[in-house]
Amino acid sequence: MHNFWKTLNKPFFVLAPMANVTDVAFREIIATYGKPSAMMTEFVSCHGLCSAGKENLLPDLWYTEKQRPIVAQIFGADPRHFYPCAQLLAEMGFDGIDINMGCPDRNVERQGSGAALINDPKRAQEIVQATMRGAPCLPVSVKTRIGFNRVAIDEWLPYLLEVRPAAITLHARTRKEMSDVPARWDVVSKAVQIARAFDSSDQRPLIIGNGDITDLEDAYAKAEQTGADGIMVGRGVFGNPWFFASKKARDQVTLSDRIRVMSEHTELFEKRFSGIKPFDVMKKHYKAYISGFDGAKHIRAKLMETKNASHMREVVSAYLR
Repeated sequence: MHNFWKTLNKPFFVLAPMANVTDVAFREIIATYGKPSAMMTEFVSCHGLCSAGKENLLPDLWYTEKQRPIVAQIFGADPRHFYPCAQLLAEMGFDGIDINMGCPDRNVERQGSGAALINDPKRAQEIVQATMRGAPCLPVSVKTRIGFNRVAIDEWLPYLLEVRPAAITLHARTRKEMSDVPARWDVVSKAVQIARAFDSSDQRPLIIGNGDITDLEDAYAKAEQTGADGIMVGRGVFGNPWFFASKKARDQVTLSDRIRVMSEHTELFEKRFSGIKPFDVMKKHYKAYISGFDGAKHIRAKLMETKNASHMREVVSAYLR
């Protein structure tokens, strides 16, 4: 098995999987302006990939060579679906597979998926093992939280370590806390200690911390503070494709750069997803790209009314004039 995680320089940085955000167009922009050590797709239903509706989900798994190493993130509740799903992802050429065990969405949880697996650790283990059997050539990782209703890292993490995923990403909040409280990085430190006590060799599962990272300097500081092997960044990348770039490159970004890249992002989205995904998906990006300057509120309001890339260009041109 080629485990790309072991080849990354530490601390490494990962683009988080975010539904209706980290599609192939968004990742292409990130890969162009500030590529992290690894990227993940949006999460995709394992059950869906094993059903007649599979074709409708495949656009969520599109990627380009420029985006490697690229990890497919999947979610589900039935271990039997993960074996064929893993086979499919291996055939599609992914560099790794990540299993979502942290999503707090009610619909996902009702299926017994996402964060619900924190309360069903034996099934969580079966899911990891089935995925590994389906794709023995790929590293399998897990993204989860530090507990469900309370911090339970002492009980929950050992179950995951037992089945030896390549990496475990910990969103440093419980399911109950959602994103309503500051991330608990002290618990990530504890997780690193638990993982090292479990296996002190370099074959142990890697620990990746996630939550409230403001910039790349903060990511380095959190890695130093906790001993985590890597840091995953989600919301901090919104409107800031230069997040993972060098400090020099980040310092040189101007408002016109942001507008230019927003336009490029829109063109790419439309080219890839016209007739497949609604154009409104782009609008959450507009809110992030267009902020922090005089007139931002006005241009943002105009962008919220756009229907396509051409319309977006008209709004931007009028502002620049």
